[in-house]
Amino acid sequence: MEEWKVAGALVLGLACSGAWAADPNLGRNLAAGCAGCHGTDGNSVGGTASLAGMPRDRLLARIGEFRSGAKPATIMHQISKGYSDEQLALIADYFASRKPAGGER
Repeated sequence: MEEWKVAGALVLGLACSGAWAADPNLGRNLAAGCAGCHGTDGNSVGGTASLAGMPRDRLLARIGEFRSGAKPATIMHQISKGYSDEQLALIADYFASRKPAGGER
């Protein structure tokens, strides 16, 4: 009987992950958590970096520096570790597609 529970949990997990991948708004939804510091759509109005229009590879490299501890941070090293690589890629894609408030990057 235990095998059925494990198999059921696995199928449910795969179904949910497929639903996430099919959600066209997932990158935007994940990026919403960044708005508090990096501004709506990644256009910062404070002392943090604007992310709107930043190339995907550049943003992923910066996040990788926070995750590894190579770049000092107050909170980004913790936040960046809370997402999977796939989720971070979706977030980076979202910000890369946003228009910077001050023009091109």
